[in-house]
Amino acid sequence: MTNQNMANREVCDLIFVDYATKKPFLNLDFANVTTTELTGESVFAFGGKGHPKRVQFSGERSGTLTIETQIQSVKLWQLITGGELKSSAEIVARKEKAVNADGVTITLDETPISGTVFVYAADDDCGSELKCTVSNQTVTLTDALDADSKVIVYYMKEVSGNVQRINIKSTSFPKNFTVYGDTIMKTENDEVLPYRIVAAKCAPQTTMSLSYTNNGEPGAITITCDLLADDEDNILDLILIEE
Repeated sequence: MTNQNMANREVCDLIFVDYATKKPFLNLDFANVTTTELTGESVFAFGGKGHPKRVQFSGERSGTLTIETQIQSVKLWQLITGGELKSSAEIVARKEKAVNADGVTITLDETPISGTVFVYAADDDCGSELKCTVSNQTVTLTDALDADSKVIVYYMKEVSGNVQRINIKSTSFPKNFTVYGDTIMKTENDEVLPYRIVAAKCAPQTTMSLSYTNNGEPGAITITCDLLADDEDNILDLILIEE
């Protein structure tokens, strides 16, 4: 039956495929809301008494694909930002340590990056720096403290292996993608029909807001992709499959 009345109350699962290479990039099956909006511009030729509209011209066909999700992944951040995936990172460490029995040395759990060690008394965190020298994992204070005195040590360390770092530069821009969407429509006759969308060429906008909160709803992000025309002028396909 054609031209059935139907409605939707289900999100689209989306597969992002690299537009240039045709290689699948991300299976986004964790969104809460997916919205497709088509836009266009109308201009008119006017003429006669009262300046009425006489002829209408349409153009500038475009649109957006908007995704709202509380679930995130590193691949999703890479898709939005166009950043490069790295397997190592430099991060800051803060350790509370006790001075050794000699009153001048502190033993760290790892070797810090050279030139990044700063030591403070435990009751003067980030206050007056305690001068020191560093050799491998041993910090030697210039002025002795009482044995077992507590200090706070800040330093940079390198982590690698099980690390995923998205390196975003001022020159980083996201790729274009073809996006395939998968959801369902329900008819007035209680039929559930597969429904697909194909966005021929999507360009993710580089705006991204990451929120971190200790109350309320889990943090969510919104991804907006501009719908462009491909080399055959395709923008969007809406596909209903009647089984």
